[in-house]
Amino acid sequence: MKRRRFLTLTAATLATPALLTRRAVAAEPGAPLPIPQVMEVGPGAGNTLTAMKGTREFMSGAASDTLGYEQDYLGPLLRFQRGRTANIDVVNRTDDPITAHWHGMHVPGHLDGGPQLAFDPGRTWSPELPVDHPAATLWYHSHVHGRTADQVYRGLAGMIIIDDPDAVDPLPRDYGTNDFPLIVQDRNFDRSGRMSYDPGMMDRMQGFRGTEMLVNGAIRPTLTVPAGLVRLRLLNASNARMYDFSFNDGRQFHQVASDGGLLPAPIAMNGLRLAPAERAEIVVNFTDRSAVRLVSRNVSSGGMMGGGGMMNGGGKMGSGSDDAPFEIMSFDVGDAAETGPATLPASLPSDLPDLGAPVRTRDFTLNVHTGSMMGGMFNNLIGRDGQIMGINGESYDMGSIDLAVPMGETELWRINADMMVHPFHVHGTSFQVVTMGGRAVDPARIGMKDVVLVDGPTEILVRFDKRAEKETPFMYHCHILEHEDAGMMGQFTVG
Repeated sequence: MKRRRFLTLTAATLATPALLTRRAVAAEPGAPLPIPQVMEVGPGAGNTLTAMKGTREFMSGAASDTLGYEQDYLGPLLRFQRGRTANIDVVNRTDDPITAHWHGMHVPGHLDGGPQLAFDPGRTWSPELPVDHPAATLWYHSHVHGRTADQVYRGLAGMIIIDDPDAVDPLPRDYGTNDFPLIVQDRNFDRSGRMSYDPGMMDRMQGFRGTEMLVNGAIRPTLTVPAGLVRLRLLNASNARMYDFSFNDGRQFHQVASDGGLLPAPIAMNGLRLAPAERAEIVVNFTDRSAVRLVSRNVSSGGMMGGGGMMNGGGKMGSGSDDAPFEIMSFDVGDAAETGPATLPASLPSDLPDLGAPVRTRDFTLNVHTGSMMGGMFNNLIGRDGQIMGINGESYDMGSIDLAVPMGETELWRINADMMVHPFHVHGTSFQVVTMGGRAVDPARIGMKDVVLVDGPTEILVRFDKRAEKETPFMYHCHILEHEDAGMMGQFTVG
């Protein structure tokens, strides 16, 4: 097992913005951004990922109970190489069953790490992962049904980078120097400064949102970058919060990759919206040496009664919010970069497959059950085992297979939602987005995806090339983790 030590970077203290949706505790922003250690995972023995209990002082003098892989909170950055087998022992040293779901990886169902593969404290799961995926930024997290939101919130998550030796990209790629992982999360803290997760009914209906922004486990940290092109790998690892990322000076940047890997060409933009579980790689030019802040605006996920505000005080996500931007992290600029490209290429070595024409069409409606609160005013979904969410009128049942998908065929999936917007995730594959909100989408801007934000009628083109048996099926679900735990999930076989 190879590791890279944490890098210590320059800190700066910045003013605390007024944010988000709950009462915030006075925090201590500006600490150096922690850079996750790297675990190079290849064939053979020696790669161990231990899930464990821990404590972390997010705020000085206040120790929070946490979970992590190999450390007290979050986990190392796992680095896989396309075309090589990745052997890894996942050890459970927590008090509860866990999984390790390789989110976005194209692996068979018995290796996917979904709810059917939960294993108890003291046990070890040893998957042998065939790395058959283009170069991309993915992530891993626990996926125990009914416990996913709590376990991910407490820290059972980390980033994955897949490298392709046959398609080296002409982008900044010196990890910890001009290529940085940014795991973005919102967390809540009590009066003592301890991280807390105690969702009420509205949190379960809307999704839990915290008051403080964490990046790589630090509250609104500072990163010193070289004066040149810098690659930022953004992961929205929040339970429910959606982000409209931008820089406080309005500077332009370029998106170079989406969930499934590189885009055909860099796309210039001034803002980037990411729903929970989405990833994007961006390249930012810091040659002007100006200190800047990465910020976001509050984004509504909608509410009941047509988005009138019963839940969140605002309409559907597409309407956004007029709140002032809140700070994610800050950047200081050091000396000119010694390595890395000076300019962005006009095109990128993307790997966008031709999925062909769909053989069949399937329809999915994401349901929020409100009958228990409103006497069935809105819909008639009866939640199984107290679950308040569902898909196509049914809450998740681990013992039932919802779909049987033929191997190697392309399908058109049409997805809609009856009340809110939802990030929709499909296991075991990547897909191309055809329409979002009833509007055509340019595939060159989206690339290959495994999460799509459903804000009105949405269509995806998907092909399944990895087998999943009924004992270990693949999942499709909302990636607002409270919704997933509450039953907005289905499962399917491929064969």
